[in-house]
Amino acid sequence: MYCPNCASQNNDDAKFCRACGANLSLISQALTGQLPEVRRGKRGKPEHKGPPSFANGMATIIGGLGFILAAFGVLYFAPAGRLWWFWMFIPAFGTIGKGVAECLSAKQLVPPTARPAQMAPPALNTNQLPPRIPPELAPPASVTESTTKLFDESNRQN
Repeated sequence: MYCPNCASQNNDDAKFCRACGANLSLISQALTGQLPEVRRGKRGKPEHKGPPSFANGMATIIGGLGFILAAFGVLYFAPAGRLWWFWMFIPAFGTIGKGVAECLSAKQLVPPTARPAQMAPPALNTNQLPPRIPPELAPPASVTESTTKLFDESNRQN
């Protein structure tokens, strides 16, 4: 594999570049399309979560419905619940929205196709000559070749 920092050739299992010392641990994963997905959670911290799934989305929706049930429980059973029970709808609908979004994104998720780690150039056999092109189909050797023929005295017709 080639280093993205200095373009020097390294072994495929190398962790660091032997020329510049750059970290190469994620390069092989990036070439095969198997990078871990990093989501940003609260306060910008990375939240390691797998790809969206329908099961996680449904679990999140059920958690939102639990907030709604808790809001009505506070309304009917808490002594001061009549003053603040409706504020529990804010996290309830936010959680339900996240669950619906995850279910929809899991439905639209297409599995990535595996690409080869590196494409090797085709092997050329140097003992063979390329096929000969007929002169009428061959391009001129240079741009000025056909224009300078006009100035040659032997080609002029009097």
